Amino acid sequence: MDAPTFIKRTAESTGLDKEHAERAVRAILVTLGTRIDPGEADDLAAQLPEAFQPYLRHDGKAEPFPPEEFVRRIVHVVPLSNEQARRAVRAVFGVLSEAVSEGELEDVLLQLDADYSGLVGMPTGRNLQRL
Repeated sequence: MDAPTFIKRTAESTGLDKEHAERAVRAILVTLGTRIDPGEADDLAAQLPEAFQPYLRHDGKAEPFPPEEFVRRIVHVVPLSNEQARRAVRAVFGVLSEAVSEGELEDVLLQLDADYSGLVGMPTGRNLQRL
């Protein structure tokens, strides 16, 4: 999937205009890249459009933070309301499920705590392992 299609699908799922959808995608990928291990972020980046790859990459360790902090970061950067940010996160993960391999998405979801399930709209962490 190319970057314009990724952004278009995110916009359609959220009701955001193209500019806000693009900012949301960028902010969500940066925040996700910070939240997961750098090696996993690199693996995910490798399956995404080249324009998105730098957003996921970071040095150092994964920064563990709860879903509320994930949303707060999106709200602050884009800016969006909490509800809009939550919808955007769910939409981006939905588009990720179309854009990357099932195994890669599962690897990313396993890196998130179980309490992320409600935010991303799919099982994460221990919830994923129980399926």
